[in-house]
Amino acid sequence: MARFLLVHGSCHGAWCWRDVIAALQALGHEAAAIDLPGHGADPTPRETVTLDDYARAITGSLSAPTILVGHSMGGYPITAAAERDARHVAGLVYLCAYRPVSGLSLADMRRAGPRQPLRAAIRVEGACFTFDPALAEDRFYHDCPPGTLDYALAHLTPQPILPQETPLTLTPRSAAVPQHYIRCTEDRAIPPEYQLTMAQGLPDGHLHHLPSSHSPFFAMPGALAALLGRIAATLPG
Repeated sequence: MARFLLVHGSCHGAWCWRDVIAALQALGHEAAAIDLPGHGADPTPRETVTLDDYARAITGSLSAPTILVGHSMGGYPITAAAERDARHVAGLVYLCAYRPVSGLSLADMRRAGPRQPLRAAIRVEGACFTFDPALAEDRFYHDCPPGTLDYALAHLTPQPILPQETPLTLTPRSAAVPQHYIRCTEDRAIPPEYQLTMAQGLPDGHLHHLPSSHSPFFAMPGALAALLGRIAATLPG
């Protein structure tokens, strides 16, 4: 069985993986989630948070070979972690996530997308941004079970901007780690066609699809856990 560390996206925290952790454990895997610095219950002042802080928090959580799953914005931190120290990184799974292009920041990649479905939802507040609660269900949770929106709105926190404006230079360190991409075909936050672009260059069989919104951890946690298990079975060791 495999070991997973689940890394959230913008404004989210470890709380969003609640159902996936249970589903993975039911399949016999080890699974945990992390609050990145300044997110969830982590007390780090948000105005001080950097992309390297994200990477150090992830690598500091690893003590054995682990598959890193990054959702949305989480694609950058998991890649940065593999660049920082890949000794315990068994694989990188990008879940409707930004898969970094060397020399670009996440914000650069978002601005380069074919459409900007999140632009109307983003509210900048100093060194952070939030999402307009009135647009949250449509952009993120439109196919999720009843109660999901209330649960999410009670837990969402401001997103530090600096980590998303920081370019990441890729080297053979992260390139040597097996990578998979899970595209969400009903995504209203990151265009599904852009997800195909970001998955380009992966080996055959490393692109997967879920008929889900941007929040498959709520919409279909069992199907997501099963897919992660199948991906894990293909990885060395």
